[in-house]
Amino acid sequence: MSNYANLPAPTPEGGLSRYMQEIRKFPMLDPEEEYMLAKRWVEEQDTQAAHKMVTSHLRLAAKIAMGYRGYGLPQAEVISEANVGLMQAVKRFDPEKGFRLATYAMWWIRASIQEYILRSWSLVKMGTTSAQKKLFFNLRKAKSRIGALEEGDLRPENVARIANDLAVTEDEVISMNRRMSGGDASLNAMVSNDGEGAMEWQDWLEDEDADQAGDYEERNEMELRRELLFAAMSALNDRECDILTKRRLSEPVSTLEELSAEYSVSRERIRQIEVRAFEKLQLRMRELAVERGMLNAA
Repeated sequence: MSNYANLPAPTPEGGLSRYMQEIRKFPMLDPEEEYMLAKRWVEEQDTQAAHKMVTSHLRLAAKIAMGYRGYGLPQAEVISEANVGLMQAVKRFDPEKGFRLATYAMWWIRASIQEYILRSWSLVKMGTTSAQKKLFFNLRKAKSRIGALEEGDLRPENVARIANDLAVTEDEVISMNRRMSGGDASLNAMVSNDGEGAMEWQDWLEDEDADQAGDYEERNEMELRRELLFAAMSALNDRECDILTKRRLSEPVSTLEELSAEYSVSRERIRQIEVRAFEKLQLRMRELAVERGMLNAA
């Protein structure tokens, strides 16, 4: 899967509307065709089959990318990163797991976009804990819910509420809000062009905690966890899988009311199905982790 030179690519000059028109020309795949294409890629490394799977899901990648418009980054670049994630998903997709490519690709697309955002923002001292990343990607949404998007420094009551909602400290909320409100320049901002070659902020920065081996190990662990997740989802029936995906794995998240209307059951019944599906998923993931030697049996 090495030649994607003929894939359409969004550009600031061409405009996103032209790109969206172009990718709509690619037909969607029915389940049987998708399965056969995936088999050809897995068994024969048929690049034409992989290419067709990618192009048929470019609209999905663009839709997910549009959900990240609030980070002040060029939308064409965000979509391009989404497409990178899509290609990684196609490369690793196993049609025998029983899921559609779109369900699997969604994880890779979002991960690729989020990694791009974290690379692009100058959160040099932010750290990389899961709580801090959660805060980074949910602060705008939390501020929007309480009508605080236009605030500079948040009011104490809003800081307290967001900290409680996102399970972080108030100091972390204040610090992250200031970073995201313009306190940091882009790492790619030009600081020198004196004839010796252009210099960017990132050229002046030294990562005191750089550990390439550790970074690689962490990324590999993330991939293993994703694979484990989708293997474990085989324990769910179609309805459980759909509801859990739309409630916990999608962006934006479907509401109980929306799913209640879709399945013609009460909102409480949807909630029960979601909780039960999550419990089954956790149990199956633990069983698989034990089987694969990733976790000791209790």
